[in-house]
Amino acid sequence: MTARVTPYLTFGGNAREAMEFYRSVFGGTLDIATFADLHRAESAAQERLIAHSMLKGTAGVVLMGSDTPTPEEHRPGGSFSVALGGDEADLTEYWAALSGGGTVTVPFATSAWGSLHGQCVDRFGTAWQLNVTGRPAA
Repeated sequence: MTARVTPYLTFGGNAREAMEFYRSVFGGTLDIATFADLHRAESAAQERLIAHSMLKGTAGVVLMGSDTPTPEEHRPGGSFSVALGGDEADLTEYWAALSGGGTVTVPFATSAWGSLHGQCVDRFGTAWQLNVTGRPAA
């Protein structure tokens, strides 16, 4: 049996903007369905909200996301972060994009274990951890 873990992110009315931003970072294809598309809108305000989206990035990153049906009830953050590992060139580009306009909580620098590592919360409230894999210890 094969299992995959895919982060499912929720947003308070800006899921389209967030998911399009992630597509600009990770490339690939983005499928979006609104509450209206799925005939689940309970009000005119819900029609434009994203009921489900899926990004399949070019380097294997997969993210799903949606708006909460009642955006004012959305509570960003939580007890998780999305961890990315990979090559230095890719992660350096991802870091610049994800941390831009967000909050750096651990600068992207050589860690105690020798890898480049950094943590940030992007401008949409998603926490990220990036760690360059396969980098020799300094």
